[in-house]
Amino acid sequence: MHVHVLQHVPFEGLGSIEEWLLQRNMSISYTRLFESDQFPSLDGIDLIIALGGPMSVNDEASLPWLCAEKRFIAEAIAEHKAVLGICLGSQLIANALGAKVYPAAEKEIGWFPIVAEPAMLDGLAFPARVDVFHWHGETFDLPEGAIHLASSAACRNQAFQVGSRVIGLQFHLETTPDSANSIILHCGDELVPQRYVQSEAELRNVSHGNYVEINALMAAILEYLVCDID
Repeated sequence: MHVHVLQHVPFEGLGSIEEWLLQRNMSISYTRLFESDQFPSLDGIDLIIALGGPMSVNDEASLPWLCAEKRFIAEAIAEHKAVLGICLGSQLIANALGAKVYPAAEKEIGWFPIVAEPAMLDGLAFPARVDVFHWHGETFDLPEGAIHLASSAACRNQAFQVGSRVIGLQFHLETTPDSANSIILHCGDELVPQRYVQSEAELRNVSHGNYVEINALMAAILEYLVCDID
């Protein structure tokens, strides 16, 4: 199985996902948008993972590759590829499918709970409540036909799926201590005290169990996405 990763900045990588992919002997290729805006043929790609980043999906004037990236994602979905979007990646999926992305009422940075929406027979089984790592100032409307998976006190639309092969997560389940440290070092200027913005100390003061829990959920979502791929 082959996975193609859309990486937007050097300091936001696969986190725990990389080990999951390697343990299953999956091959990995990248489009690193901070180096190149060339997208591969979809032939031979089974899963696309669109990672996070500090830019907005609406920054097309200053980052024209966003237009091409959204076309690439839309084409992948049309060809029934498995697609996972994380944070910015989820917003890219939503926008590629025609939904609006806009500033959220409040920034959400830190460890805050998400809660599952009422269960849908054909949707991913999300845990009732779990504390996850957030770092976003924008949010999205749900794409037409999407199943709403999760919400938080700060933000109504936190996760969605389209069919059985497209999932958008506005939060980070792939976060490890190293990846959390990386984003704190590069984006720490955003830690201005607000209702849903934690301090650096609060961001770092979490147990190993927090990471184990979210990484396990990330693995379960990946299994769900690829379970029926030949």
